[in-house]
This record gives sequence, structure tokens and C-alpha cells, in this order.
Amino acid sequence: MNHLSRRNLLAAAPAAGMGLLTPAALAAPAIVKGARPDLNDPAARARMRARVIGSCARETVFIFYRLHIYGYSGDGNLIPFFTMNHLNVSEWTPLPGNQYESRTYEAGVYCRFNTDEPLDEWVNPITGEKRKVWQFYGGPFSVAIGPDGIVTKGADLNPVVLPMEELGDMVIVPTSSSAAFPNAATPDAYPHLSAGKTIFWESHATYGARAQDAFNEKLTNAPAFCTFQNMATWHPWLGMGGRAETTSGRTWGRAYGAKISGLDEIPAAARRSLESHTPDIFKWKEWTGFRNDMGDYLKTVPKG
Repeated sequence: MNHLSRRNLLAAAPAAGMGLLTPAALAAPAIVKGARPDLNDPAARARMRARVIGSCARETVFIFYRLHIYGYSGDGNLIPFFTMNHLNVSEWTPLPGNQYESRTYEAGVYCRFNTDEPLDEWVNPITGEKRKVWQFYGGPFSVAIGPDGIVTKGADLNPVVLPMEELGDMVIVPTSSSAAFPNAATPDAYPHLSAGKTIFWESHATYGARAQDAFNEKLTNAPAFCTFQNMATWHPWLGMGGRAETTSGRTWGRAYGAKISGLDEIPAAARRSLESHTPDIFKWKEWTGFRNDMGDYLKTVPKG
């Protein structure tokens, strides 16, 4: 069995699907009080990845994020826009063939930048226009983790694998994704809202867990620190259509958070914002259809 130094790659070859899992991974050095699982074994490899990202058992996993969102006009520094309190709810289920599937629901409340104060109206610092805030809901979409890849249904992003590493006493699982798809808010139909014919979206996510948890076969759900960075075409509700910044600018978001053991671990002020502005996330089991942030917003505004 091959062994790794703490800074060597655990896995580096590209994989299929979303690419969070690799076709082969080297086994890691022994941990205290027992040997590590052999990650050349597809079953052990799938369990470990599912354990860090979500769970390898039938259970619900919650991740709470603080997402700070900025505007970039194509010149100068980032402009603070707002902060989102974001809750991710994923119901995990083991499947045959070393697969672990999650059904994921999301919601986010836009707050005054770097606070828990929910926004109902917001003044766009680039245009000076007061806008009615459209709070975020998404899902459910499914993610299936296996030994050599991830398959999604209902999600726009398709991340590619980046090397998974053990750094210090942590296991780091990074991903990178880039997407481009037709903009439902076309310039002709929504001239004041549209940022062009195509939506561009970059997203980079990272999960970090202690090595002793990531490789612990007695754990189904490893505590993890979770981050992502997004750069995306202006959302229609921002009202950036028909401006020079529309073609050169984007929003840039930086999120940091962690798995939490239950809803009671959401910071109190953040939970109040979610309860007041996106209460449906606490009733995710009652959702009867798919919720799409942009599509749902466009149903509420007239064309032209």
C-alpha cells in the first residue's frame, strides 16, 4: 500500500460527472488508534468523500453559510452589496453500488452588508435605484456521490475535480466549476433587468475536515468547514439591464460556514432572519415542486 506525506495529493486524476470524486486515490498514513481505510477500495473511497461532503448514512445534514456579495463593474475595487444568511438542507440516502445521494433544498436572506438585518428594499450603489429585494430559494435538486464522480439532477453547475490534499491534520476537498447557459431574462423581453443573452457563473467550493474524522469509518458525517466563492452575471432583480457595466461586470460572493448538528445551531439573529423572510426552508419536506430563483422571480415582473 502506498503512503502519503501530509502535503502530497490524496487524489489528482480527473473524474466523471461533477468530478468531486476520483477514479483512484492513494491510501493515507495510519492514524492514531487504528489503520486508515484503503482508498484504493471504491467502497471506502465513496464513504470517505460522502462523509466529508455530507453523509454516508440515511440522515439530514445542515450547512449554514455567511455569504458576502459584492458588485464588480469591470473597473476598480469590489463594491459591497449585501450579506446573505444561507441555509443548505440535504437529505442523504445510501444507494446500491457505493453511491450516496442527497436531496438538497436551499434558502437565503439578503441582509444589510455584514449584518443580520434583512433587506426588503435595497439601493443599488452602481445605479442609485431602489430595488425590491427578491429572497433566494432553490431546489430540491439531487446529488449522487460515488467512488469516481458525482451526478446531479436539477443543478446548473458541473464542477471538475481538483486535487484532494491532506494539509496538517486536515483533509481538503476542493472543486471548481464554470457554467454558461441561456438567460431566461432576455434583453428584448426584459431590457431593464437583463444582463445579456447568456448567464455566466463561476463557483469554487471547498470542504475541510480533520483527517481523523474524514478517515474514521465509525463516523457517517464528519464535521466540516465549508466555503465557496461565486462570480455570476447580474441577477435580474438587481436592475442592471442596459448599462455599460452589464457586459463587463458581475457579482462576486464569498461564503464561509460549517455543517451544524441541527437548526438550533444557526446563530440566533440569522435564524430570525430566515424565519421571517424565507420560512419555507423550515418546511422543506412540504415542498411540492422545484424552486428556481431566477425563474420564479421573472414570473412576478412584467416584460418590457
